[in-house]
Amino acid sequence: MKKEDRILGGLFGVACGDALGGTLEFLSKKEGKEEYGYLKEIIGGGVWNLKPGEVTDDTMMTIAVAEGILENPKDPLKCIGKNFISWYDTDPKDVGNTVKLAMEGYKKYNSWKKAASYAHKQLNQHSAGNGTLMRCIPAALYYDDLKKVIKISKEQSMLTHYDEKAAEACELYNTIIYRYLNGEEKLKVIEEETLKYQDYEDIMSTKKIELTPSGYVVDTLQCALWCFINTSNSEDAICEAVNIYGDPDTIGAIAGGLAGVYYGIDNIPKRWREKILVKDKLIEIGRKIEEKVLIRKNSI
Repeated sequence: MKKEDRILGGLFGVACGDALGGTLEFLSKKEGKEEYGYLKEIIGGGVWNLKPGEVTDDTMMTIAVAEGILENPKDPLKCIGKNFISWYDTDPKDVGNTVKLAMEGYKKYNSWKKAASYAHKQLNQHSAGNGTLMRCIPAALYYDDLKKVIKISKEQSMLTHYDEKAAEACELYNTIIYRYLNGEEKLKVIEEETLKYQDYEDIMSTKKIELTPSGYVVDTLQCALWCFINTSNSEDAICEAVNIYGDPDTIGAIAGGLAGVYYGIDNIPKRWREKILVKDKLIEIGRKIEEKVLIRKNSI
Protein backbone atom coordinates (compact mmCIF):
# COMPACT_ATOMS: atom_id res chain seq x y z
CA MET A 1 0.00 0.00 0.00
CA LYS A 2 1.24 3.50 -0.82
CA LYS A 3 2.10 5.71 2.12
CA GLU A 4 -0.20 8.36 0.67
CA ASP A 5 -3.18 6.02 1.12
CA ARG A 6 -2.28 5.55 4.77
CA ILE A 7 -1.89 9.31 5.34
CA LEU A 8 -5.33 10.08 3.93
CA GLY A 9 -6.71 7.08 5.77
CA GLY A 10 -5.46 8.49 9.07
CA LEU A 11 -7.01 11.90 8.48
CA PHE A 12 -10.35 10.56 7.30
CA GLY A 13 -10.36 7.90 10.01
CA VAL A 14 -10.20 10.62 12.66
CA ALA A 15 -12.93 12.67 10.96
CA CYS A 16 -15.30 9.74 10.38
CA GLY A 17 -14.95 8.53 13.96
CA ASP A 18 -15.57 12.07 15.17
CA ALA A 19 -18.61 12.66 12.93
CA LEU A 20 -20.17 9.28 13.73
CA GLY A 21 -19.53 9.53 17.47
CA GLY A 22 -20.64 13.16 17.73
CA THR A 23 -24.26 12.00 17.51
CA LEU A 24 -23.87 10.01 20.73
CA GLU A 25 -21.86 12.47 22.78
CA PHE A 26 -23.11 12.99 26.35
CA LEU A 27 -25.73 10.25 25.99
CA SER A 28 -25.73 7.28 28.32
CA LYS A 29 -25.46 3.89 26.66
CA LYS A 30 -29.10 3.25 27.57
CA GLU A 31 -30.28 6.55 26.04
CA GLY A 32 -28.20 6.08 22.91
CA LYS A 33 -29.31 2.53 22.27
CA GLU A 34 -32.96 3.44 22.74
CA GLU A 35 -32.72 6.28 20.22
CA TYR A 36 -30.17 5.01 17.70
CA GLY A 37 -29.59 1.30 18.30
CA TYR A 38 -26.07 0.31 17.21
CA LEU A 39 -25.10 3.47 15.33
CA LYS A 40 -23.43 2.83 11.96
CA GLU A 41 -24.40 5.86 9.89
CA ILE A 42 -23.24 9.47 10.01
CA ILE A 43 -26.51 11.28 10.64
CA GLY A 44 -25.60 14.31 12.77
CA GLY A 45 -28.01 15.53 15.43
CA GLY A 46 -27.31 14.75 19.07
CA VAL A 47 -26.81 17.33 21.81
CA TRP A 48 -24.86 19.59 19.44
CA ASN A 49 -27.52 19.39 16.70
CA LEU A 50 -24.79 18.50 14.22
CA LYS A 51 -25.31 18.50 10.48
CA PRO A 52 -24.68 15.07 8.93
CA GLY A 53 -20.92 14.98 8.38
CA GLU A 54 -20.17 17.91 10.68
CA VAL A 55 -17.08 17.31 12.79
CA THR A 56 -16.19 18.59 16.26
CA ASP A 57 -13.07 19.61 18.15
CA ASP A 58 -11.31 16.29 17.51
CA THR A 59 -11.01 16.92 13.77
CA MET A 60 -10.71 20.70 13.89
CA MET A 61 -7.79 20.57 16.32
CA THR A 62 -6.19 17.83 14.22
CA ILE A 63 -6.39 20.22 11.26
CA ALA A 64 -4.86 22.98 13.42
CA VAL A 65 -1.91 20.74 14.33
CA ALA A 66 -1.43 19.61 10.73
CA GLU A 67 -1.46 23.14 9.33
CA GLY A 68 0.94 24.32 12.04
CA ILE A 69 3.40 21.56 11.13
CA LEU A 70 3.09 22.32 7.43
CA GLU A 71 3.65 26.04 8.06
CA ASN A 72 6.85 25.56 10.06
CA PRO A 73 7.98 21.91 10.21
CA LYS A 74 11.23 22.61 12.09
CA ASP A 75 9.53 24.34 15.01
CA PRO A 76 5.74 24.18 14.62
CA LEU A 77 4.54 24.88 18.17
CA LYS A 78 4.01 28.63 17.76
CA CYS A 79 2.01 28.03 14.57
CA ILE A 80 0.01 25.24 16.17
CA GLY A 81 -0.81 27.46 19.14
CA LYS A 82 -1.83 30.31 16.83
CA ASN A 83 -4.15 27.91 15.00
CA PHE A 84 -5.68 26.72 18.26
CA ILE A 85 -6.57 30.28 19.23
CA SER A 86 -7.97 31.05 15.77
CA TRP A 87 -10.19 27.97 15.99
CA TYR A 88 -11.25 28.73 19.57
CA ASP A 89 -12.22 32.27 18.58
CA THR A 90 -14.80 30.87 16.13
CA ASP A 91 -16.85 29.84 19.19
CA PRO A 92 -16.94 26.11 18.31
CA LYS A 93 -19.79 23.95 19.56
CA ASP A 94 -17.66 21.40 21.36
CA VAL A 95 -14.57 22.29 23.40
CA GLY A 96 -13.21 20.06 26.15
CA ASN A 97 -12.79 21.49 29.65
CA THR A 98 -8.99 21.32 29.73
CA VAL A 99 -8.62 22.86 26.28
CA LYS A 100 -11.11 25.61 27.11
CA LEU A 101 -9.27 26.53 30.30
CA ALA A 102 -5.91 26.43 28.54
CA MET A 103 -7.20 28.76 25.82
CA GLU A 104 -8.45 31.19 28.44
CA GLY A 105 -5.14 30.81 30.27
CA TYR A 106 -3.19 31.66 27.14
CA LYS A 107 -5.26 34.78 26.59
CA LYS A 108 -4.56 35.75 30.18
CA TYR A 109 -0.81 35.02 30.30
CA ASN A 110 0.30 34.93 26.63
CA SER A 111 2.29 31.79 27.45
CA TRP A 112 1.35 28.19 26.65
CA LYS A 113 3.38 26.88 29.58
CA LYS A 114 1.44 29.12 31.95
CA ALA A 115 -1.80 28.31 30.11
CA ALA A 116 -1.39 24.56 30.67
CA SER A 117 -0.44 25.13 34.31
CA TYR A 118 -3.47 27.39 34.77
CA ALA A 119 -5.82 24.74 33.38
CA HIS A 120 -4.18 22.08 35.55
CA LYS A 121 -4.71 24.15 38.71
CA GLN A 122 -8.28 25.07 37.78
CA LEU A 123 -9.05 21.36 37.37
CA ASN A 124 -7.48 20.44 40.73
CA GLN A 125 -4.53 18.73 39.02
CA HIS A 126 -6.81 16.64 36.78
CA SER A 127 -5.60 17.60 33.30
CA ALA A 128 -5.02 14.12 31.86
CA GLY A 129 -7.92 14.42 29.45
CA ASN A 130 -7.95 13.05 25.91
CA GLY A 131 -7.94 16.43 24.16
CA THR A 132 -4.32 16.16 23.01
CA LEU A 133 -4.45 12.52 21.97
CA MET A 134 -7.36 13.19 19.62
CA ARG A 135 -5.38 15.80 17.65
CA CYS A 136 -1.82 14.44 17.60
CA ILE A 137 -1.80 12.17 14.51
CA PRO A 138 -0.37 14.76 12.06
CA ALA A 139 3.02 14.55 13.79
CA ALA A 140 3.30 10.86 12.91
CA LEU A 141 1.95 11.41 9.40
CA TYR A 142 4.45 14.17 8.58
CA TYR A 143 7.82 13.43 10.16
CA ASP A 144 10.01 10.56 8.96
CA ASP A 145 12.18 10.48 12.09
CA LEU A 146 10.59 8.73 15.09
CA LYS A 147 12.44 10.91 17.61
CA LYS A 148 10.95 14.01 15.96
CA VAL A 149 7.50 12.38 15.89
CA ILE A 150 7.68 11.75 19.64
CA LYS A 151 9.10 15.20 20.41
CA ILE A 152 6.37 17.09 18.54
CA SER A 153 3.64 14.73 19.77
CA LYS A 154 4.53 15.44 23.38
CA GLU A 155 5.20 19.14 22.93
CA GLN A 156 1.86 19.80 21.22
CA SER A 157 0.22 17.98 24.13
CA MET A 158 1.94 20.18 26.68
CA LEU A 159 0.54 23.34 25.09
CA THR A 160 -2.78 22.65 26.80
CA HIS A 161 -2.42 19.58 29.05
CA TYR A 162 0.05 19.78 31.92
CA ASP A 163 -0.32 16.14 32.97
CA GLU A 164 2.37 13.81 31.61
CA LYS A 165 -0.20 11.03 31.12
CA ALA A 166 -1.62 13.01 28.19
CA ALA A 167 1.80 13.39 26.56
CA GLU A 168 2.64 9.74 27.21
CA ALA A 169 -0.54 8.60 25.43
CA CYS A 170 0.38 10.76 22.41
CA GLU A 171 3.85 9.20 22.39
CA LEU A 172 2.49 5.65 22.38
CA TYR A 173 -0.26 6.33 19.85
CA ASN A 174 1.94 8.11 17.35
CA THR A 175 4.71 5.54 17.66
CA ILE A 176 2.17 2.91 16.62
CA ILE A 177 0.90 5.14 13.79
CA TYR A 178 4.48 5.74 12.61
CA ARG A 179 5.20 2.02 12.46
CA TYR A 180 1.97 1.33 10.56
CA LEU A 181 2.87 4.03 8.04
CA ASN A 182 5.98 2.01 7.38
CA GLY A 183 3.99 -1.17 6.74
CA GLU A 184 4.56 -3.08 9.97
CA GLU A 185 2.26 -5.85 11.21
CA LYS A 186 -0.82 -4.91 13.23
CA LEU A 187 -0.64 -6.94 16.43
CA LYS A 188 3.16 -7.18 16.58
CA VAL A 189 3.42 -3.40 16.76
CA ILE A 190 0.76 -3.03 19.46
CA GLU A 191 2.19 -5.82 21.57
CA GLU A 192 5.73 -4.44 21.41
CA GLU A 193 4.78 -0.82 22.08
CA THR A 194 2.12 -1.27 24.78
CA LEU A 195 4.45 -3.46 26.85
CA LYS A 196 6.56 -0.34 27.45
CA TYR A 197 3.77 1.36 29.42
CA GLN A 198 2.17 0.10 32.63
CA ASP A 199 -1.21 1.64 31.76
CA TYR A 200 -1.44 -0.26 28.47
CA GLU A 201 0.63 -3.41 28.90
CA ASP A 202 -2.39 -5.72 29.35
CA ILE A 203 -4.48 -4.42 26.44
CA MET A 204 -3.91 -7.51 24.28
CA SER A 205 -5.64 -9.70 26.88
CA THR A 206 -8.23 -7.19 28.12
CA LYS A 207 -11.91 -8.14 27.80
CA LYS A 208 -14.49 -5.63 26.59
CA ILE A 209 -16.33 -5.72 29.91
CA GLU A 210 -13.14 -4.54 31.63
CA LEU A 211 -12.96 -1.29 29.65
CA THR A 212 -13.97 1.96 31.35
CA PRO A 213 -14.71 4.46 28.57
CA SER A 214 -14.36 8.09 29.67
CA GLY A 215 -12.61 11.34 28.84
CA TYR A 216 -9.55 10.28 30.87
CA VAL A 217 -6.76 9.77 28.35
CA VAL A 218 -5.75 6.32 29.60
CA ASP A 219 -9.33 5.03 29.43
CA THR A 220 -9.75 6.55 25.97
CA LEU A 221 -6.62 5.04 24.47
CA GLN A 222 -7.31 1.65 26.05
CA CYS A 223 -10.78 1.64 24.48
CA ALA A 224 -9.53 2.77 21.07
CA LEU A 225 -6.77 0.18 21.04
CA TRP A 226 -9.18 -2.57 22.09
CA CYS A 227 -11.65 -1.69 19.32
CA PHE A 228 -8.88 -1.68 16.73
CA ILE A 229 -7.30 -4.92 17.97
CA ASN A 230 -10.59 -6.81 18.03
CA THR A 231 -11.88 -5.85 14.57
CA SER A 232 -10.55 -6.40 11.07
CA ASN A 233 -11.56 -3.29 9.11
CA SER A 234 -12.06 0.45 9.58
CA GLU A 235 -15.85 0.41 9.65
CA ASP A 236 -16.05 -2.18 12.42
CA ALA A 237 -13.27 -0.54 14.45
CA ILE A 238 -14.95 2.88 14.34
CA CYS A 239 -18.45 1.52 14.99
CA GLU A 240 -17.21 -0.47 17.99
CA ALA A 241 -15.45 2.62 19.30
CA VAL A 242 -18.38 5.03 19.15
CA ASN A 243 -20.90 2.49 20.44
CA ILE A 244 -18.78 1.97 23.54
CA TYR A 245 -19.94 5.45 24.68
CA GLY A 246 -18.04 7.26 27.48
CA ASP A 247 -16.62 9.82 25.04
CA PRO A 248 -17.75 8.39 21.71
CA ASP A 249 -16.53 11.00 19.25
CA THR A 250 -13.01 11.02 20.66
CA ILE A 251 -12.72 7.26 21.13
CA GLY A 252 -14.07 6.94 17.59
CA ALA A 253 -11.59 9.48 16.22
CA ILE A 254 -8.61 7.78 17.86
CA ALA A 255 -9.64 4.28 16.80
CA GLY A 256 -10.37 5.73 13.35
CA GLY A 257 -6.86 7.13 13.08
CA LEU A 258 -5.35 3.74 13.85
CA ALA A 259 -7.61 1.86 11.46
CA GLY A 260 -7.35 4.48 8.73
CA VAL A 261 -3.56 4.34 8.67
CA TYR A 262 -3.36 0.56 8.94
CA TYR A 263 -6.06 -0.35 6.40
CA GLY A 264 -5.77 2.73 4.16
CA ILE A 265 -8.22 5.28 2.80
CA ASP A 266 -10.12 2.88 0.54
CA ASN A 267 -11.09 0.70 3.51
CA ILE A 268 -13.04 3.56 5.10
CA PRO A 269 -16.63 3.39 3.78
CA LYS A 270 -17.15 5.75 0.86
CA ARG A 271 -20.61 6.64 2.19
CA TRP A 272 -18.88 8.05 5.29
CA ARG A 273 -16.05 9.83 3.50
CA GLU A 274 -18.40 11.62 1.14
CA LYS A 275 -20.44 13.02 4.03
CA ILE A 276 -17.55 14.68 5.88
CA LEU A 277 -18.11 18.43 5.51
CA VAL A 278 -14.39 19.24 5.79
CA LYS A 279 -13.36 16.51 3.33
CA ASP A 280 -11.79 19.00 0.90
CA LYS A 281 -9.62 20.43 3.68
CA LEU A 282 -8.51 16.93 4.72
CA ILE A 283 -7.64 16.04 1.12
CA GLU A 284 -5.67 19.30 0.79
CA ILE A 285 -3.71 18.58 3.99
CA GLY A 286 -3.14 14.97 2.97
CA ARG A 287 -1.75 16.04 -0.41
CA LYS A 288 0.58 18.60 1.16
CA ILE A 289 1.94 15.97 3.55
CA GLU A 290 2.27 13.51 0.66
CA GLU A 291 4.28 16.08 -1.33
CA LYS A 292 6.75 16.38 1.55
CA VAL A 293 6.99 12.58 1.81
CA LEU A 294 7.71 12.28 -1.93
CA ILE A 295 10.29 15.09 -1.82
CA ARG A 296 12.12 13.33 1.01
CA LYS A 297 11.95 9.99 -0.82
CA ASN A 298 13.35 11.48 -4.02
CA SER A 299 16.19 13.24 -2.19
CA ILE A 300 17.53 10.03 -0.64
